[in-house]
Amino acid sequence: MKNQKIYVSDLDGTLLRSDGTLSEYSRKVLTEMLKAGVHFTVASARAWGEIVPVLGDLPLQLPVIAINGAYLTDYKTGQHLVINHLANDFANTLYGHILDHHLQPFIVTHNGTEDCLYWQDLANEQMQWYHDILHVHKDKRIRRTEDLNDVLKEKVIAFAVMGPPEHVKDLSVFLAETYPGLLENFLFENPYSPGHWWLTIHDQKACKSKAIQTLVETTGHQLENLTVFGDHINDVKMFQLAGRAVAVANAEAEVKARADEIIGSNEDDAVVKYMLGDA
Repeated sequence: MKNQKIYVSDLDGTLLRSDGTLSEYSRKVLTEMLKAGVHFTVASARAWGEIVPVLGDLPLQLPVIAINGAYLTDYKTGQHLVINHLANDFANTLYGHILDHHLQPFIVTHNGTEDCLYWQDLANEQMQWYHDILHVHKDKRIRRTEDLNDVLKEKVIAFAVMGPPEHVKDLSVFLAETYPGLLENFLFENPYSPGHWWLTIHDQKACKSKAIQTLVETTGHQLENLTVFGDHINDVKMFQLAGRAVAVANAEAEVKARADEIIGSNEDDAVVKYMLGDA
C-alpha cells in the first residue's frame, strides 16, 4: 500500500450532481475503476443510510466516512468501525443551549445496535422539509419521541438544527465562542432547499480529516498519496491533510483558495474524469 494512490471525495456538490444524484457516466466509470483495483471512497455529511441509496451497488471496498467523520463505516454492511460521539453530559448542555436559542433539533444517535434520528416537534418549515424528505426516502433512522431528553442517554452523534437564519447563526456563533476547540460545527444554506439554514453540531473528533487519517493509517496508505475532492467549508480540513487537494469549479471561494488544483464542476463528472486521467 505504500505507494498506492488513494482518493476520497465529498458527495453533495462534488461527486454528485446538483440534483443529488450520481450520473450514469460517473457510476459506470467508477464501477470499472473500483473493479480494476483503484482505491476510492467518500467522505460525506450524510449518514450511511443516506449514502447507500445514492451510490447503490458501487463495489466500494474501503470504509465510507459518514456524518462529517462521526462514523467510519463498512459500505456493504453498515457496520461502524469507528464512532465519534459527544460525551453525554456535554450533549445535555448543548441541548439546553439549543432550546435557549428558541430552536428544536433533530438528534442523531447510536443506541448500541442501530442508528437513530429523533425529533420531538417539527417547529418550523425547515424541519418539516427535512422530515418529509426522510420519509420519501424511507429512512429507517427517523422516529418521534415525546421528550428528547430521554434519547440523550444514547451515544449522541450530532445535533441537526434548522430554523430562522438569525437564530441558527446566533447559536453557531455562541457555540464557537463558548466551546473553542471542543466542537465541529457547520453552518450552511441547504443546497437542495435555498433559504433554509442549517447548523450541524459534532464532537471535535467527528471531523472528515481525522476520519481520513484513521482510514489511511489502518489501510497502510501514505498521506502524500492521498487526493481529496471537495466543494464546501467542511472539506477544508481534509484539504489541509491530503497530499493533493482538488476543488470542483462550483466550490466555495475559501475551498478553492485551499486547493492545489481546480477542476470542472460537479455537473460535468469532473471528479471521475480527473481520477480517470490520474489513476
